[in-house]
Amino acid sequence: MTSPPIPPPTLTNRTTRTPVSRRPGKWRIADIIDGRALRVKLTAAALDNMNSPQVARKQALNLLHGAMFRGRLIAQERLQQGADGLDTARLLAAVQDEVIHALYDFTVTHVHRASNPTEAERLAIVATGGYGRSVMAPSSDTDLLFLRAYKASPHTESVIEYMLYALWDMGLKVGNAFRTPMECVKLAVDDVTIKTSMLDARFICGDEALATDMMALFQRESVKGKDAQFIADKLAERDARHARTGDARYVVEPNLKEGKGGLRDLQTLYWIGKHMYGGGSLEEVMKAGPFTDHEYAVFIRAARFLWTVRCHIHFVTGRAEDRLSFDLQPEIAARMGYRDREGQQGVERFMKRYFLVAKDVGGLTRILAAKLEADHKKKPEGLRRFLPARPPQPLPEPGFMIDTGRISITDDTVMASDPLNMIRLFTLARREQKDIHPAALTALTRNLRGFTETVREMPEARELILDTILGGKEPGPTLRRMNEAGVLGRAIPEFGSIVAQTQFNMYHHYTVDEHTLRAVETIADLEHGRGDIAPLAHELFGQIENRRALYLSMLLHDTGKGKGDQQEAGMITSRRACERLGLPDDETDLVVWMVGHHLEMSETAQKRDISDPRTVATFARLVGSLERLRLLYILTVADIKAVGPAVWNAWKGQLLADLYRNTAAALRGGRADEAGVQGELERRAEDRRAAIIDRLGALPPLLLELETAYWTGFDEGDIAWHAAALARGGDVVTTRMAPEGGAVALLVSGKDRAGLFADLAGTLAHLGANIVAAQVFTSRGGQIVDVFMLQDIRGLPFGEGDAQRLVALEKAIRAALAGNAPKGGLKSRAGRREAAFLVQPSVQIHDDISADYTVIDVAARDRPGLLHEVAEVLAELKLSIHSAHVGSYGERVFDAFYVQPDGAAGGLSKARKEALKDRLMAVLSREEPDGPQTPARKLKRSRAVDSF
Repeated sequence: MTSPPIPPPTLTNRTTRTPVSRRPGKWRIADIIDGRALRVKLTAAALDNMNSPQVARKQALNLLHGAMFRGRLIAQERLQQGADGLDTARLLAAVQDEVIHALYDFTVTHVHRASNPTEAERLAIVATGGYGRSVMAPSSDTDLLFLRAYKASPHTESVIEYMLYALWDMGLKVGNAFRTPMECVKLAVDDVTIKTSMLDARFICGDEALATDMMALFQRESVKGKDAQFIADKLAERDARHARTGDARYVVEPNLKEGKGGLRDLQTLYWIGKHMYGGGSLEEVMKAGPFTDHEYAVFIRAARFLWTVRCHIHFVTGRAEDRLSFDLQPEIAARMGYRDREGQQGVERFMKRYFLVAKDVGGLTRILAAKLEADHKKKPEGLRRFLPARPPQPLPEPGFMIDTGRISITDDTVMASDPLNMIRLFTLARREQKDIHPAALTALTRNLRGFTETVREMPEARELILDTILGGKEPGPTLRRMNEAGVLGRAIPEFGSIVAQTQFNMYHHYTVDEHTLRAVETIADLEHGRGDIAPLAHELFGQIENRRALYLSMLLHDTGKGKGDQQEAGMITSRRACERLGLPDDETDLVVWMVGHHLEMSETAQKRDISDPRTVATFARLVGSLERLRLLYILTVADIKAVGPAVWNAWKGQLLADLYRNTAAALRGGRADEAGVQGELERRAEDRRAAIIDRLGALPPLLLELETAYWTGFDEGDIAWHAAALARGGDVVTTRMAPEGGAVALLVSGKDRAGLFADLAGTLAHLGANIVAAQVFTSRGGQIVDVFMLQDIRGLPFGEGDAQRLVALEKAIRAALAGNAPKGGLKSRAGRREAAFLVQPSVQIHDDISADYTVIDVAARDRPGLLHEVAEVLAELKLSIHSAHVGSYGERVFDAFYVQPDGAAGGLSKARKEALKDRLMAVLSREEPDGPQTPARKLKRSRAVDSF
């Protein structure tokens, strides 16, 4: 058996990866395992130990295992030298063939010999499943069919038992069946999984005539004339698999076997093609199918890439692992030759290549679907089968029609003759509320290169592109279809540059293009009041003046990723796109400003004290107008919501809404300077105090001693809850579910002392509570009023549905107030996935962010108790915490502390800042986990990308 020829590198190979020098040449199995010499040694082992069968068996297994081990070692070495995974998988299958054949010969010659086999003793060994296709991943199962003529005999059962135990003792995972040809056919008719396995059946050794007869019977009884049912079963199986694994191609830890666009999807194309057209090898089957030479090359290239990734993963992990998890991505990227380049790490380039391949697989699936549609149209059922089929209905637009309820084209030249039809196809599908016929998508895919720069700059092209973004109430499905087909990136090349792009961090759940399309969908939901994500955003839609700029800003907001500073680079790419689309200069400037500042509102709301006058004044000056503020608020909500499941929560929504309202008040008042903002905040604080007094009749004296920031930092409902709790006097510890949801609010009041905040933070860490925000107030009389927002490790409200956990929380906090906080460190919970990221800690100390406080920004790897340790350092250095703004972003935390020196006014001296920074860096760098590793080796790591 020899490996297939390797084609020259493609354009895609050259542009997305660093070539590996000098790949290994072709292999011959005889150069790897000398079958004749192996059998001679097996015979010698049997003859030398005729009186000791156990010794003979042990020596035979050692010889067979040695041959298998050598073959696997050679396969692994070739893979590391640049051989592709398909070649490796075929070599591994060939090695397995040799071992099984030699074991069979040894068994029937020296162990259970049948000189003159009867009909009942006829036995053939057949490979099925992936092994039957002559492709095996390093840790794949070995699927064998032991084929008997009709009924089982003691001899055949003894042979099978001996072989199976031998294979198991060699460490192989063997899937096995013992059947007659008729049983194979009957089971294949009833079970599509067995039928698929039999479709791949391949004779290894034994009675070849028996295997040949079985395969002929299978083709005659189970395959011939049954294409339609098999196709329907395999497509239904594919849809169910996608639903199980998450029906998205662009999740950042994909399953390369079962996921959308993975190996199983390629295999489905192969199985359907083999059932319909026949053929032996992968290449023969696909050449016989409906694909052009280019599409066939795309298929083989995708198969080689996916098999290469899979073989590397199996060799690295030593197990049948098919999930491309974070801990494996840097290692596999390095093994496949992907190196860092300016603006992009090697692991990100590798993952982009993976997702582009997955996208190619989706395109091939559409092409095959079109062929199936043409060759195997579903027949009407019931009385409709006696009626004439409804002919295609032409549409007013030349070249388009509705065929079987879907938008299609009248002939294959429609896309080539007018490339703008590639966009019209999608706008027609939206207008007619129809799906798109696979034949139309196939024609589009085959003519995609015709959508050139000249076409993009045509006035009608501009109108059509803008219509796909802005037309209708649900732009998401249209844009997603266009992206799947490849036309969105051709129409807007700035968007095309982020297709399949990833960011190596745990914060983002999707590729950049998938995140962007989800964000556009979220904006449409906000506009039309679908869901209750952020009611304020829906309300503001009625007040914005430039809807088009908002949607374009969202579509282009991440086009600067991978090009340096994403906001600065995004301003360049978005300007280029808007100018090509013919937007007026003022609208272009607005889109560019939005893209260039799309992170500002999120970072200000989550990392700054939004009740601080300077924070509001600075943000108001940045925004400059109510229109920009409204647009930026809506864009920010959608951007966070589209990052991934459970990233958006009501607490973040509350912070953004408060920042919006504080800034809007400053802009409406016409004074965005600090004095004007301070005056506005004081006015609002006085109004709120008066409203609360009117509502409750009286307030606890402690509340009246608190500063303006308290009265503007909480709404009336929160303050009423605080007042009711504080009216009881003494130490107060109480919890309630935050009205906005997303977290549990913990109110703590008691006598202040040095290190109290650190004790409270440490107690919460020991209880498994994550602090997502903390507001800290101290009265003139030295009493604290601290409010913590708490979640559990899953990002859900701490103790939700578990009253006893909240009781334990309150008891532990009361003990901490009394000076009895739990002692001892907390065990880090960094797992393999988290350990794959290199996180660089940082400390920044600012004197200009707040007029009254020094602001300390810390960034580090997330771990239990980190906030407690940071707070301890601040207490030891005699710094009082005014407010803490805590945020977890995947594997990292970004925390901000507003502090003042105890008993002193003003900022910190240079020497004190340096000492503070050194102490904090020591804490942040502590307990850095080792990189992920397998039993055999440590795996490579990559830098966590600081990108939001």
